[in-house]
Amino acid sequence: MSVKEMTAEQLTKKIINKEPIFLLDVRNESDVQDWKIEGKAVDYINVPYFELLDGVEDMVEKVPTDREVLVVCAKEGSSIMVAEMLAEAGRTVSYLQGGMKAWSEHVEPVKIGDLSGGGELYQFVRMGKGCLSYMIMSNGEAAVVDAARMTEVYINFAKKHDVSVTHVLDTHLHADHISGGKKLAGQTGAAYWLPPKDAEEVTFEYKHLEEGQRITIGTSSIDIHPLYSPGHTIGSTSFIVDNQFLLSGDILFVDSIGRPDLAGLAEDWVGDLRETLYDRYMALSKELIVLPAHFMIMEEVNEDGSVWKELGVLFEENHGLNIEDEDAFRQMVTKNLPAQPNAYQDIRYTNMGKLTPGDEEQREMEIGPNRCAIR
Repeated sequence: MSVKEMTAEQLTKKIINKEPIFLLDVRNESDVQDWKIEGKAVDYINVPYFELLDGVEDMVEKVPTDREVLVVCAKEGSSIMVAEMLAEAGRTVSYLQGGMKAWSEHVEPVKIGDLSGGGELYQFVRMGKGCLSYMIMSNGEAAVVDAARMTEVYINFAKKHDVSVTHVLDTHLHADHISGGKKLAGQTGAAYWLPPKDAEEVTFEYKHLEEGQRITIGTSSIDIHPLYSPGHTIGSTSFIVDNQFLLSGDILFVDSIGRPDLAGLAEDWVGDLRETLYDRYMALSKELIVLPAHFMIMEEVNEDGSVWKELGVLFEENHGLNIEDEDAFRQMVTKNLPAQPNAYQDIRYTNMGKLTPGDEEQREMEIGPNRCAIR
């Protein structure tokens, strides 16, 4: 029987559509425990490749025949070999093209909504990494927020919708993934905006993103209003778009809040984090749609593959927004920090322009889940 190939894009759509799929992950157990493919209709087992070198006879009965089967490894080579052995044993199987590296890099655009006076806002969901970026389009122009390093997805999307990227913005200096902001701005001729308090060590020129500015997209004036919101970083800046949407960066997520320690200053920044969440955000309209820069668990993903909730709902449901005692909040934030993101210091230096790793090195630096949240 022949072995089929499944792309990361095809897998993403199957997960969004909740199509039943059975994953056989042949990576080492420690790698799977750290980071794996998840979905509401996904079942999986982990059998390391080295245990299958002599054949699949001892585990073939664990592979179901009543649903689609996908074999996954780091780069695809091992999964092809295991899939071929399973096919010879009578199973219908596919392997993930490009392995987990491809899964980490695929970006899926999802429409969030229409803007007043014309225009649209799209969320770009990086399902394998939990990263979220945005394109705001109006009257032939577009702004991209928190771009991933795979910039061709935004360039191709803009061409498809006949818009020119005129502004590229990062809500903060990212530490869990390599920003595509500067690269995308260079490719499109767009202005690149960064919060100056996060950019004191950058080695390149940028436009200073500060509260009170108005960045206009298109002739019908879809305004992006920066809102200074420190806590995850000292320069973290949110955007209120068209008085409908709050792009919260890594300050507020659907199921969690941002961590303040990725520059080693958790004790210093926890007060800023609380002030942003409990004062600045509390003063905003509860009808704003919160659009974060990341998600952590599949339960945060909506039926259409998007990630968002109204701010008022988050103030009711998000535990991080409901800790009245300030000392209890400080303890929760500083004493329950998850593991640091992989290679996060090198990623920060890359986003500053201090390091210039090649494409393959960038892939290796980003492997693994994002860890920007406290839950």
